Amino acid sequence: MDYGLIGYPLGHSFSKEIHESLTDYTYDIHEIEEKDLEAFMTGKEFKAINVTIPYKQKVIPYLSELDDNAKLIGACNTIVNKDGKLIGHNTDFSGFEYMIEKHGCDVSGKKCVVLGDGGASKAVVAVLRKHNASEVIIVDIRKTETSITYEECFEKHTDAEVIVNCSPVGMYPKVDNSPVDLTRFPKCTAVFDVIYNPLETRLTAQAKELGMVGVTGLEMLVAQAVYAVQFFLDTEIPKEKIDEVYKKIYAEKVNQ
Repeated sequence: MDYGLIGYPLGHSFSKEIHESLTDYTYDIHEIEEKDLEAFMTGKEFKAINVTIPYKQKVIPYLSELDDNAKLIGACNTIVNKDGKLIGHNTDFSGFEYMIEKHGCDVSGKKCVVLGDGGASKAVVAVLRKHNASEVIIVDIRKTETSITYEECFEKHTDAEVIVNCSPVGMYPKVDNSPVDLTRFPKCTAVFDVIYNPLETRLTAQAKELGMVGVTGLEMLVAQAVYAVQFFLDTEIPKEKIDEVYKKIYAEKVNQ
């Protein structure tokens, strides 16, 4: 494999279509079980890869370097093999920043709730803090040093104004699930879901029904892919290409 995606499972992925719309290489979808991750990473038999659930943090020990975003976030979704030296980047940061800016969501001074505490969540939290959110609450299925439980969220933080879902709840094939009932958040005005398959999640559909902004993750996925290709090939891609490829992929998927 020269270029591709590693993670597990990957049946939901649109990354092959996106990357092959951006450039002329072949992009492979490579499911790896955790027991095989070490052999793959130490083998280094790739030119550049993207990394998704559940390996964005687990790949870090195999890397020679991390860029500033990956260091700040503590997660890596893009790896370039430079003569056997693995360099880690995080393009989720730029992808999520593109998404909120495109939809005119100013989080400055706002209370934000982030659902999920994995690699994508860390990028989202970093963006929200960069854009001066007044408070960022991370919610997960179990309490940790960085997150609270859903029960505590419902007790203390239903005044959130922005909600971002970084959990896999609602992702294909379990599309009838939703991580929270938005009627419990009466002050919420915008909901972002990093899930891109389905194109509309139950969470974002409910947001729209309640008069909130509701955006799923396809734009973020395309944006982070554009930034990843720039690292892969050491090239520049015009920002306008993000919207062009997003519209192409959306049209293909919505008509399937």
